[in-house]
Amino acid sequence: MGKKKVVQKTKEELLKETESIESTLVKKAVQSTKQKIEQGRIYINVSYNNTVITVTDLKGNVIVWMSAGSLGFSGPKKATPFAASKVAETVFEKIQKSGPTSVEVLVKGVGGGRDAAIRALVAKGLNILSLKDITPIPHNGPRPKKVRRV
Repeated sequence: MGKKKVVQKTKEELLKETESIESTLVKKAVQSTKQKIEQGRIYINVSYNNTVITVTDLKGNVIVWMSAGSLGFSGPKKATPFAASKVAETVFEKIQKSGPTSVEVLVKGVGGGRDAAIRALVAKGLNILSLKDITPIPHNGPRPKKVRRV
């Protein structure tokens, strides 16, 4: 195999590398201390198996998201209204400092936690501008099977 060649960096290259690392650290610090967002959207995705709540700004950049599974609910307990309300409460606690105060709520899916999640957000004091159901609905369904010939 032979010996491996060790590359020696010059002082200029080392300085450039440290400057690039420091600039990325500064960028991350700026991103974490973002300004307060006034308006946003809350997407509530409720299925028979889980509840996922995502908070975004008006451009669609995700601020925070949370699911019932990430809170520790497991199995069929993830789809309960209680789990949905707990998810909504933890999302509100996370966005309380810098997140939006007036929101548009978009609900998707069928499940027990739809109403519970919305009620929990209203109870916490969020100003809801609009409430929209974006559950996909089939217009005519798939093509039927061909007729069986015996």
